[in-house]
Amino acid sequence: MVPPEKWNPSRDLERFRHEVDDLLEKFGLERGTFRKDWESSGALRPAVESYVEGDKFVVRMELPGIDPQQIAIKVTGGVLTVKGSREQKTETRKSNFYRREIRYGSFERSISLPEGVKADDLKATYRDGILELTAAMPKEAVPKEVKVQIEGHGEKKDNGAKKTA
Repeated sequence: MVPPEKWNPSRDLERFRHEVDDLLEKFGLERGTFRKDWESSGALRPAVESYVEGDKFVVRMELPGIDPQQIAIKVTGGVLTVKGSREQKTETRKSNFYRREIRYGSFERSISLPEGVKADDLKATYRDGILELTAAMPKEAVPKEVKVQIEGHGEKKDNGAKKTA
């Protein structure tokens, strides 16, 4: 059985926005009519995941179409910050688009590093539009599995009844 998915209001809001855009498009209205201000704010927000794998802390960020030379990574006070931008090609700025969903502009994402992860240990790779940062986890911060001992588990209890042969 698949565990229930954690509710994510921003994901649901984004899905709702796409459904409203599709509905407006069906009635002949221009897609995105009601979100011009939102788009012009440069709201580019790449997806991020972070996890511990063995003795490594891993951060992965989706950055398709972004030049890796234009990505800035810094750590200050235990917070990892990744900045960059996706620039629009000048020849497409005046085109008459039928559909436009790719966002352009700058972004900045910050996540807290687990205690003990050192900025000097971070290694960055960029492949197929994915930025991956890895660092060694301190031994005391690596998750450990603990078995729970349950009293009386597997033992037959004597309920006081006498056995006769």
